[in-house]
Amino acid sequence: MPKKKQKKFRADKIVREMARERIGAPPGSRVVPDLKKKVQTRKPTTKELLDEV
Repeated sequence: MPKKKQKKFRADKIVREMARERIGAPPGSRVVPDLKKKVQTRKPTTKELLDEV
C-alpha cells in the first residue's frame, strides 16, 4: 500500500485551531427570515388558484 501524501502546511488552519482552543468554537449560523417576503394569512380561493395557472 502506498504512503499517504502529506498535506501542504497552512498557517491559517493552525491559527484557527489555536484560537478555538483558547476562545472556543464560534457560534453556529442562524437563518435570518426574509422580512420582504409576504406571509400568506389565509387560504387562496378557488378563483385565485385558477387565475395563477
